[in-house]
Amino acid sequence: MTAQPEIETDQLVSVRADAARLHFHPRGTVRCIGTPLFRTQRARDLGCLLDVDPTVVEWSCLPLVLHRLGDSHVPDFLVVRENETSLVNAVSESSRLEPWIQDAAAETGYQYEVQSPIVAGHRLANSMDLLRYARWHCPLGDRVRVLAALDEHGSLTVAECLTAFHETVPIAGLSSLVLRRFVEIDLDEARIGPETAVRRIRG
Repeated sequence: MTAQPEIETDQLVSVRADAARLHFHPRGTVRCIGTPLFRTQRARDLGCLLDVDPTVVEWSCLPLVLHRLGDSHVPDFLVVRENETSLVNAVSESSRLEPWIQDAAAETGYQYEVQSPIVAGHRLANSMDLLRYARWHCPLGDRVRVLAALDEHGSLTVAECLTAFHETVPIAGLSSLVLRRFVEIDLDEARIGPETAVRRIRG
């Protein structure tokens, strides 16, 4: 299922225009459909986590306006997973949104989620490091060399993988392969380093 943007209303145009004036790092995305637009740092952080979530097919920002009895709300994201499509708001742990929002989302045919980006641990920091290279693409020759080496050895360290890159900047090429799901690394155990294990993704 692919996200379908709503016909832009004046309210949606206004909300998106306000978000377009704000800038958060990293600037790159890999699975965002349309223009990346974030109203808060929490939303940007959650966008980073969506890009490295293996269940997420694609996501888009500020997708539509929900209405109920004179109230309105624009969710942060429309997130498409293999089995469901959800409207998602990025909030702080203590934040609560009006209960009518979930009912309004259901009426439009979507699940509704409230997520607080987890800043503890290493996943967010690692995703932000990888997304610095979101606009890079690994050349075919380097990709084949890395995948062939992983087929032979099962897994390699980041340091060992870097020696296989001859056509592009090694860390950029490896980051591209991670972000585009050719290979995987553990984003939770520690910050990415030379000893981090790299494995091939199959299927």
